Amino acid sequence: MEWLTNPEIWVAFFTLTALEIVLGIDNIIMISILVSRMPKVMQPRTRIFGLALAMVTRILLLLSITWVMRLTDDLFVVVGQGISGRDLILFFGGLFLLWKSSQEIYHGLEGEEETLEEPKGKGGQFLYTIVQIAIIDIVFSLDSVITAVGMVSHVPVMIAAIIVAVLVMMLCSGVISEFIDKHPSLKMLALSFLIVVGTVLIAESFDVHVPKGYVYFAMAFSLAVEAINIKMRTAMAKKKATNDPVKLRKDVPGQ
Repeated sequence: MEWLTNPEIWVAFFTLTALEIVLGIDNIIMISILVSRMPKVMQPRTRIFGLALAMVTRILLLLSITWVMRLTDDLFVVVGQGISGRDLILFFGGLFLLWKSSQEIYHGLEGEEETLEEPKGKGGQFLYTIVQIAIIDIVFSLDSVITAVGMVSHVPVMIAAIIVAVLVMMLCSGVISEFIDKHPSLKMLALSFLIVVGTVLIAESFDVHVPKGYVYFAMAFSLAVEAINIKMRTAMAKKKATNDPVKLRKDVPGQ
């Protein structure tokens, strides 16, 4: 129990928890968008189940860290470029993000409520959404776990940080989902950035490292600008609603 009185352990715990929350933002946005296509009654349960699945996925990857770290070993070589298991996961995960984000943007623009590939019925729709969430969780959890291992050497500390981070995301997920649903422009912005994230994942699978700080800064800046636009549109709508009716001038020129 000496680790409880070790300040370095607590600093690592809070730092890792904050990092897990930041790295989970794109995950929670994608889950919110996927869940938004489901019936309202099923959305909270599916959202919580999806985030719980993300927590279990990260912990399982953490407990099998020896296998995870072995994913960086080259499996085969293509045109002088070594391809590892991690590269394959990032590549196909990036493709999945590009496909799913583009599909959601298309349906948002066309106004279609459902696709031919989506199963009908609550049970089938729930399972279909959970399978997509599971794929996204694996893709986003891989780098998150590798980052955690690089920062902290104590597995219990890493597990505790992951649990706390996911619990925070569960508390915020409902608010984020409602906010995204209420503002379609924000949803399109989030989908556009998920396309960027998918492109970055594909680039990293070919060992082209794009600093994620630039991506997150651009995302934060765009969200801040959009938040200002939303506030301005809300203020204008309120002002327009409270304006008095237009009154005709009583003074006629020339009289």
